[in-house]
Amino acid sequence: MTGKLSRRDRIKKGIRKRISGSAERPRLSVFRSNKGIYAQIIDDVAGKTLVSASSLSKDFSSDGSKSEQSVAVGKLIAEKAKAAGIESVVFDRNGYLYHGRIKQLAEGAREGGLNF
Repeated sequence: MTGKLSRRDRIKKGIRKRISGSAERPRLSVFRSNKGIYAQIIDDVAGKTLVSASSLSKDFSSDGSKSEQSVAVGKLIAEKAKAAGIESVVFDRNGYLYHGRIKQLAEGAREGGLNF
C-alpha cells in the first residue's frame, strides 16, 4: 500500500499517542510474527531498551504450541524485569488485538509478577 497505513499501523499510532514509558513505569512492547513472539521493556524518555525476551533467542527453551511459548516468553520477560528492578509497566499491544498470543504473553508476564 503506497501512501496508506495498514490497519495495524493506524491502531498502533493511536495507541502510542496515549502510551509512553518512563523510568518509573517503562513500556512493555510486544511484536508478533508468524514464527515467534518478542517482548521489550522500553524507557521512552531515555530512548533505551531495558530488558528483552524472544521465543527465538538462545536463552529461551520451550517446546509446545505458539500460545504456550507466548506464556513462557511473558514469564521470562517478567523474570528479567524483576532482576533489573522493574515492578510495574505500561502494556503496549503494538496495534495487535488483545487476543490469542498477545493475551497469553500478558498473562504470563502477570503470572511472573509484573504489574499492569
